[in-house]
Amino acid sequence: MTDEIRDQIMAIRESGLTNMFDLNMVQRLAYERDFHDLVMFIEDHKPEYVKFILTGEEE
Repeated sequence: MTDEIRDQIMAIRESGLTNMFDLNMVQRLAYERDFHDLVMFIEDHKPEYVKFILTGEEE
């Protein structure tokens, strides 16, 4: 996970607009903010995303 992806995840989280485990909504919000790398990251690396949300740890 890049620093940019981590920052984008945190921006979505800090918005408070969705539960971070609602991946479809996270992707929708990311797309609306032009966070296209985050949309693709969630699509391609779901386990890594979920681990980060649960633990704050990156692989």
